[in-house]
Amino acid sequence: MRILRVAQKLYPEVKGGGPYHVHAMSRDQAAMGHDVTVLTVSDDIDNPHREDRDGYSVVRYPTTVSALGNDISGGVASFLQTAHSYDVIHAHSHLYFSTNLAALKRRSGDIPLAITNHGLYSQNAPEWLFDLYLRSVGQWTFNQADVVLCYTETDRQRVRSFNVNSRIEVVSNGIDTERFCPSGPKSSLIEDEVPVVLFVGRLVEGKQPRKVIESLALLREKCPDAELYICGSGPLQGELKELTERLELADAVHFLGYISYDEMPQVYRSGDVLLLPSRAEGLPRTVLEAMASGLPVVVSELEQMTDVVGDAGYFVDAEDSRSIAQALVSCLDHQDSNVIGTRARSRIVEQYHWPRTVEKTTDVLTSLVERNRYMQ
Repeated sequence: MRILRVAQKLYPEVKGGGPYHVHAMSRDQAAMGHDVTVLTVSDDIDNPHREDRDGYSVVRYPTTVSALGNDISGGVASFLQTAHSYDVIHAHSHLYFSTNLAALKRRSGDIPLAITNHGLYSQNAPEWLFDLYLRSVGQWTFNQADVVLCYTETDRQRVRSFNVNSRIEVVSNGIDTERFCPSGPKSSLIEDEVPVVLFVGRLVEGKQPRKVIESLALLREKCPDAELYICGSGPLQGELKELTERLELADAVHFLGYISYDEMPQVYRSGDVLLLPSRAEGLPRTVLEAMASGLPVVVSELEQMTDVVGDAGYFVDAEDSRSIAQALVSCLDHQDSNVIGTRARSRIVEQYHWPRTVEKTTDVLTSLVERNRYMQ
């Protein structure tokens, strides 16, 4: 099967769960014997226009113009216009212009299209703007797809609520549960003799890192030796460091910056709880990775998150620092922590194992190709 994967961002050039998902899916499908090409956007002059790596091919085009964090590329449009030799196109996230172009390609051509929904809303613009988008261009984009892939049943229902009539399949996101596990070495970057709260993610408004720091200040009223380790970088870093100074937390908050994928298992093993009070999310790999590592998680009370976390963590009002702090106190109770951590690990191993994600995704793409050949 010849797969053209359309993805705005690709790991390792761009960090994050979505870009890594694209890379790992392409790598593993290539290992299964499929011919995979990833079409992406990159302005890094050190990266070649075309490259073969990890068994798959990468084709990069520079940005023509940017709007609301969305890089629009005329090169991607030209490539799609002349792409005729692929069996299926698999685009990632309706929020990117590249996926809109893939939908336009499907409208005018005969190559079947799958779109993976990595989350309905972006963290780069207000929710009302994306509601408007989802009821117009986003809806149209989804409706050009032969199939839309969602991570959870809740996400499937949410996509359908925007009058999307395409076929929708639920394929859980997954992780490598052998790599992310409780046993193994810990990170030398973290002092784990004290209670350790982890935040893993970009330092942007949507993930609410300010609330993370404010919650630590309240947590230390009950656990005065608790410390926070922030894994990630982003535009709010300077402001967050100033906040730690104002709250007299400079010695208790550690900014580790970007941590490589290979190092993250050791980081999770060194923590006591993962905190992610985002306003909007798809299904963050960080939550799955932490749970697989035996960590309790404290997350926003988002519908799609409840499907995954269940009784293996705590749900909080993302705007209420005091309720977040109270949930952290509960997680740091060692007896509860051990029970919840064991429960978390079991949920991920049973339901979110990465090879199963690859297998099910590949089965869906194969069904599109076979149906398209039959129709011809």
